[in-house]
Amino acid sequence: MIGAVRRIWDNFRGSGEAAVTVPPMDGALRPNRTLEEAVALLAAEAPDNLVFDGTRGYFSSGGVVLALDVSNGQASELYRFDRTVTALGAGVDGALAIGLDDGRVLLRGGAHDGKVIDSLSGRPLVCTTALLFASAGELTVAQGSASRPAREWKHDLMLCGATGWVARVDLASGKASLIGDRMSWPYGLAAAQNGAIAVCESWRHRIVLFDRDGGPARLVLEDLPGYPARLAPASGGGYWLSVFAPRNQLIEFVQREPEFLRRMMADIEPDYWAAPALKASSTFLEPLQGGAQKHLGMLKPWAPTRSYGLVVRLDRDFRPTGSFHSRADGTRHGIASCVEAGGRLLAASLGGGAIVALDLLIATPARMQAGE
Repeated sequence: MIGAVRRIWDNFRGSGEAAVTVPPMDGALRPNRTLEEAVALLAAEAPDNLVFDGTRGYFSSGGVVLALDVSNGQASELYRFDRTVTALGAGVDGALAIGLDDGRVLLRGGAHDGKVIDSLSGRPLVCTTALLFASAGELTVAQGSASRPAREWKHDLMLCGATGWVARVDLASGKASLIGDRMSWPYGLAAAQNGAIAVCESWRHRIVLFDRDGGPARLVLEDLPGYPARLAPASGGGYWLSVFAPRNQLIEFVQREPEFLRRMMADIEPDYWAAPALKASSTFLEPLQGGAQKHLGMLKPWAPTRSYGLVVRLDRDFRPTGSFHSRADGTRHGIASCVEAGGRLLAASLGGGAIVALDLLIATPARMQAGE
C-alpha cells in the first residue's frame, strides 16, 4: 500500500522512480580509460558469462562454452549448443551449470552431471540470466523475465518489465524455494555474508540482498548510473560489479512516453531504438547521431552515449571504491561479466569482442579514483 502511494506521488511530482535524471559518474566512478588501454587476453565473438572455479576460467561465445587458461589466454571448446548460452555457473566440484536461450539449465560434470532443469516450483524457465552454486548440491537461478527470452532484453527494459525472479534449488531432490519475485531483470548473483544472496536488479539500477532464512529484500546499493549485470567476488572481500550499458536521459524519457514508445518498437528495428546498446555507434541510422555526437567527423568528448564499458569495485558493504572504464570514444563496451584470477581482473566485452586483463597490483582503487 505504501509503495503504491509512493509511486502515485512520484508520478505526480516527477520524483523518485518517475524522475528523468541520471546520477553523474563521479567520486569512485570518475571516468578513466583503464579498460580501453588494458591488455587484450583473448579475441572472441561476443564473449560473455565469464566465470572462474579457482583453477580455470570459462566463458561463452554464442552457443559455445569454452575453457580459459587465465594465465595465458588459451581457450578450448568444451560444449557446443544450437542455442545461445545465456548464463554460466562454476561449482567447486568441477560442475558447470549452463543456461540456454530457451531457459533450460544443463548440468555438466560433478555429482549431478547430465541433469536438466526446465522449471522450478512449477514455474517454467524461459530466460535464465545468472547461475550461482552455493555448494555442490545447491544452485541459485535467476530468471530475467517470465515471458521474454534473454535475447529480447531491450523489449523488457523499454517496457519496464518486472516479472523476473530468483530461486534456490536442491539438485538432489529438485525441490526449489523462491527467494525474490516480481523483479526487474535480475542479472547478477553473488554469495554474501551469512549465506545471504546479493542480486543485481538491472532495470531498477540497484543491488538487493536476500537473507538465507528468507524475508524481504534489503537495498544495499541504488541509483547506479548504468545497468548492473554480473557480480564476482574480489580478493580481500568485496565484489566486482559489471555494468553493461549506461543510463541516458533520452532513453528514460522515451520509457515514459507510451505512444512514442509503442510506435518506435512497432516500426523500427531494435538495433536502432533509443535504447541502451552493447557497442559504440557505427551507422547514421542509430539515434543520437549528427551534431549531438559528432562534429566534423570527430566524436565529441562530452557526447551522450548508449554504450559504455564499466567495472566497479565494491567493498564488503557494497559501497563503490573504484572503477575501470571504456568511455564513449572507446570500443570495449558491453561488459556483462568479469572475474578476478591470479592478481588480475578479466573482463569480457560483448561489444568489443575481447576478454581484457588488468593487473590489479598496478591498477589500484586509489589510481582508479584519481582517474588515471
